[in-house]
Amino acid sequence: MTAARFSKAEQRSPGERRRHGRVLRDRVKRASQSEWTAPPNRPDPVDFLKEADAERVRSLLPIKVTRMSLSPFAFFRGAARLMAADLAATPVTGLTTQICGDAHAQNLGAFAAPDGHLVFDLNDFDETIPGPWEWDVKRLAASFVLAGREAGDSERSCADAAAVFMRSYRENMAKLSELTYLDTLRYEVRRMLGSGPAHMALSRAERSTPEHAVEKLTTSSAKRGPRFHDRPPLLSHVPDRIAREVLASLVTYRETLSPDRQLALDSYKPVDVAFKVVGTGSVGTRDCVVLLFGRGVEDPLVLQIKEELESCYQPYLPNVPPFPHQGRRVAEGQHRMQSATDPFLGWTTIDRRDYLVRQLADHKGKIEVEDLKGRSLELYAMVAGDILAKAHARTGDAAAIAGYCGGSDRLDRAIAEFATRYADQTERDYALFRKAIRSGRLRSAPRREAFGR
Repeated sequence: MTAARFSKAEQRSPGERRRHGRVLRDRVKRASQSEWTAPPNRPDPVDFLKEADAERVRSLLPIKVTRMSLSPFAFFRGAARLMAADLAATPVTGLTTQICGDAHAQNLGAFAAPDGHLVFDLNDFDETIPGPWEWDVKRLAASFVLAGREAGDSERSCADAAAVFMRSYRENMAKLSELTYLDTLRYEVRRMLGSGPAHMALSRAERSTPEHAVEKLTTSSAKRGPRFHDRPPLLSHVPDRIAREVLASLVTYRETLSPDRQLALDSYKPVDVAFKVVGTGSVGTRDCVVLLFGRGVEDPLVLQIKEELESCYQPYLPNVPPFPHQGRRVAEGQHRMQSATDPFLGWTTIDRRDYLVRQLADHKGKIEVEDLKGRSLELYAMVAGDILAKAHARTGDAAAIAGYCGGSDRLDRAIAEFATRYADQTERDYALFRKAIRSGRLRSAPRREAFGR
């Protein structure tokens, strides 16, 4: 092993890197981060989203349309590709981090760390990729305005929440820039987890055990024991050939785990495989669930094997080489950004398609829009700002980002203004989306079919 040589940039002190961030304000004014005006050549949002779904299972797309049709915020959740194209035209400093890519108010949640304690963190990484830190910030800020509007909050409260989010991100980034890298890796956000929306998500996570997941997804007989329900199109058994392919893929998946995790996986035996529709933006991808048991039916494990497509940001990042395996891209991005990660997180390949593998539910609890009413919206925005700063500080130059953000509220106000403007844009796009459904240009599914109720 030879000693590494550090570049001049890597040898700079935190103070020098903060000064570099401040210098970047001359090139990209903080006030310019408020800018959003749809360009004259912006594509029709309905056509754009239809083209983006070309690789998905066509018969399932009406379910996605119905789920996106519920509200502007639901549309926003399923339209990350549209916002990626829009963000590509906005000002950036050139400072890169690992971005979540689909940061929004419902993509943070509670789950169990490998040692069993519950954490609150980012929890969806389908679009993760190295990219401008501003893109995550702007998407998450805009989501607070949309979620607040859906919850019935005032326009002032929604804009204030976006500003509070940015202030929290800015202040926590400054704090993290003073830590060693090892301390940054160990850093876990705990502020205000004892009350408010994040606390509610943690409480839900305490009840969301693997046993609870199995109870919801399976039926049992004395002869066969628990097996997945057949509730098409949302949950249904797959043909034997596909089930064999899915189970065979667990062999290569196992190799992506550390030796101790391999030992744990080897203690479980698969008994059933089914297809499952998940999420909003993910609808139409090929996703299976595998039911496994360890020491009897009281020791269940449910693995999700989820198809991963290319990140929607990849076309707008010419300096980021295409990833050879999209499941590995997601798993490694998640490891980089989270303080604690699912011990069964890995990847595999089935029929030349890339898949992420993870536990379907291990004490997972999410934020509901109705949780974000009044003061709760602002409290949650504060926690979200801390969490996103932590994730970015683990993978980017925290001191340079902190230097650019500064100590005043100038960037807070700019991001809040962008968030409001982009929320307005989303509502205009949503109106076109709803019109396309009414005219028959988009086909939707009955709500009972789309939501299973």
